[in-house]
Amino acid sequence: MTCRDFIAIGASTGGVDVLRILVSQLPADLCAAIAIVQHVGAHGSILPSLLEGAGPLRAVHASDGETFVHGKIYVAPPDRHMLVKDGHVRLDAGPKRNFARPAIDPLFESAAAEMGGRVVGVILTGLLRDGVAGLAAVHACGGVTIVQDPAEAFACEMPMRAVPYADYVLPVAQLADRLVALTRGTRMV
Repeated sequence: MTCRDFIAIGASTGGVDVLRILVSQLPADLCAAIAIVQHVGAHGSILPSLLEGAGPLRAVHASDGETFVHGKIYVAPPDRHMLVKDGHVRLDAGPKRNFARPAIDPLFESAAAEMGGRVVGVILTGLLRDGVAGLAAVHACGGVTIVQDPAEAFACEMPMRAVPYADYVLPVAQLADRLVALTRGTRMV
């Protein structure tokens, strides 16, 4: 069974609350690194402190060149795309994608290209279509894909558009258990 040790999560409108719920349910000994893109644009962000306060995992704004470590949450900093290159964080000030920087697609696409089946891609609440192409890339490279149930999302557009590429469509209450099972190689129904 493939080691699923990299979790890429994308969220937009309504995402902070969902992310806080999700990380509050993850264990301190999670066998994966978590990379999160929340659409914040160029505005200041306190998301790492909000996530760290919600659960047992350390959360930081990612730094360019940093190595991904299991049990740690890396949040894309304002106005920078977060990419995966040779197991390290790469921050990029390139053009906006899907009207956003940071955008979800660059993270998911680079993680899929670098890590293939090791990646778990998660699309949460949001508007428009950022993350859809990236989730398709994760799926095509043998990674596992999860989408928040659009019926419960604060903004259902991103999840609805991502459903065709989803291995699992789950309510927020079931996301953490599924992620833990995937990182531990546990089979779930």
